Amino acid sequence: MGKQKQPPRYRLGVDVGGTHTDFVLNDLVKKTIKIKKLASSPENPALAVLEGVKSLIKDGVNPAEIEFFSHGTTVTTNALLEGKGAKVGLLINHGFRAICEVQTQARDQGNPFDHLFQRPQHITPPSLTYEIPGRMDYKGEELEPVDLEAVTISTKALLEKGVKSFTICYLFSYMNDAHECATALKIRELAPDAFVTISSDVLPRIREWPRYSTTLINAYLVPVLSRYVTDIESGLDKHKVTTQRRFLMQSNGGVMPLSANMEAQTVHTLLSGPAAGVQGAAYLLGTQRRWNNIVTMDMGGTSCDIAFIQGAVPLEHLEAIIANRIVAIPALDVSTISAGGGSIARVNAAGMLDVGPDSAGAIPGPACYGKGGRLPTVTDADIVAGILNPQYFLGGQFSLNKSAASKAIKEFIAKPMALDTSAAAAGISRVINARMADEIRVQAAKKGVDLAHFSLVPFGGAGPAHAAAIAEDLGIPRIIIPSNPGAFSALGLLCADVVHDYVRSDLNDFQSMNLSQVEAAFLNLEKRASVDLKKEGLGEESKEFYREFDLRYAGQGYELRVPVKGIAQPFSQTGLNKMVEKFHSQHEAVHGHSARGAAIEVVSFRLRVRVPVQKIDTESFRQPELSKDHSPIGKRNFTSSNGSTFKADVWRRVDLPFNTLMTGPIIIEQLDATTVVPSGWYARVDEAGNIELTLQD
Repeated sequence: MGKQKQPPRYRLGVDVGGTHTDFVLNDLVKKTIKIKKLASSPENPALAVLEGVKSLIKDGVNPAEIEFFSHGTTVTTNALLEGKGAKVGLLINHGFRAICEVQTQARDQGNPFDHLFQRPQHITPPSLTYEIPGRMDYKGEELEPVDLEAVTISTKALLEKGVKSFTICYLFSYMNDAHECATALKIRELAPDAFVTISSDVLPRIREWPRYSTTLINAYLVPVLSRYVTDIESGLDKHKVTTQRRFLMQSNGGVMPLSANMEAQTVHTLLSGPAAGVQGAAYLLGTQRRWNNIVTMDMGGTSCDIAFIQGAVPLEHLEAIIANRIVAIPALDVSTISAGGGSIARVNAAGMLDVGPDSAGAIPGPACYGKGGRLPTVTDADIVAGILNPQYFLGGQFSLNKSAASKAIKEFIAKPMALDTSAAAAGISRVINARMADEIRVQAAKKGVDLAHFSLVPFGGAGPAHAAAIAEDLGIPRIIIPSNPGAFSALGLLCADVVHDYVRSDLNDFQSMNLSQVEAAFLNLEKRASVDLKKEGLGEESKEFYREFDLRYAGQGYELRVPVKGIAQPFSQTGLNKMVEKFHSQHEAVHGHSARGAAIEVVSFRLRVRVPVQKIDTESFRQPELSKDHSPIGKRNFTSSNGSTFKADVWRRVDLPFNTLMTGPIIIEQLDATTVVPSGWYARVDEAGNIELTLQD
């Protein structure tokens, strides 16, 4: 008899951050979770991921029993920000090379009156852009056949220039992709090892520059992500992790298989890292605990990511600016600022205190790490302030050097500003807290959110230490500290379904559309989704389709994404009439007015397919009641960001009693984070292991 296959037991989530790589192992049999943190490996993030898997195996985990592997990464984000993508060649319609120069004519970000404004460097400069004869019209009908001889000449020329990634962007390809597909086939014949990205696969929707920009970014990053995925896949195979349920987090809060078509889907991973934590909060605190209105604050070693959740659903957008470039894909609406534990503090030329934007990162890290870092950081300030326990960093696995932290702050901040070291440390905290509070305030104003009705959910290694000061500044009355805040993004990877988004533009008068035409448009998208899932090995899994329209009043230059949810399908005329009313109401809610009676256009048909995945059970977070008396391990003085000093009880999180109201000041220590409960706040641990902080009346 052959060797019996091991039954599934473990689900593993791995999140790569700027400083640490976090691992959350969910034991399905014991209903427990295990947290592990390793230093990230910026030179090749896959190394830390595979080292952590190896470490878990050494700890006794049978790799054959790992039935689910989900991964969040910033590898594509970093490559775009740092300009380290591939050399890309662009094939474009004859006579339309200037699209890449004109773009939208608008300044995409920053001060519109800045006369020094410059667009980012072209991904495909004119020397790597070739014009190809051939045209489709706006109906998708061929005006001129594509010139495949010109494609051959252009491809050979680009290959001689060292191009390994090609992108094809033709006009109206969203109506008819025949020319793009024929061009791609010819390139693959001439360069079978090259990557080929076509706009009708990546983003088949109107507006040339957003479509071209998104497609170019995909082509720029696909070799980077493909190499990375290959490293991860081969490493898992080497360590005998046999499961084929291997997933990568996407910007939309869902995961996709590592086997997905990267030539079409790489761009969907740009917000892979930040999305996981938001999805975790939406599921564990929104869906499971019914805290519907949440603002998340993911403060790690390098940055702070901020997002909003309403009705247990994360807010999304359809277009974002990343590294000053337009990316037009559905993504969680996450705002990122350079504010983390590793953010470097310095005195500027005006004698004022600045914190960030640069970070000490994992190497050399803050001064207190003892790895060669000399400049003071937020983590150094937290050590000097007494918030962090130098002997209990990462649960005691790593000791911090308080003397080095004090020396750095004294030399670079306190002396130049004529302050004592304690006041300088408080100033660093005050500046970084103000930056995070300001970003939340601005984003709330943009979204029309009343923060008094929201709960703040801080996570990341540094979030819980700074949350109360930020909440007080913003007037947020409640804070929810998740069970494992420092590894919460890795935990969020175990709370996500497989999700793919599809769109196709077809501009028409909405109210005069044939019902069968509407149904056919959605059925075509569903067919494409089913084919993709089959290729990814998910064809037999249960799946859910969610339909949406992009609608606008005739003549408008923008549209609204209107879900079909709640309207019977296939569509009847009554159903379309309900969609019309739904659009009017949504336009009124978003823009403050509607134009009932005006003509409505459908711009695009959208489809989201969701393949449900088993989620982590909240029972995994419950700590067993201890037989001994619950009591703090001691007391410690700490200085708040406003300069006040308090003597606080110090608790280990596992010792906190359930459903007992405790009064600050309290410091709560655990493996992956330290929580500060200042004077004037209550703390209570709920039955799911979350700490709920509320302001005293």
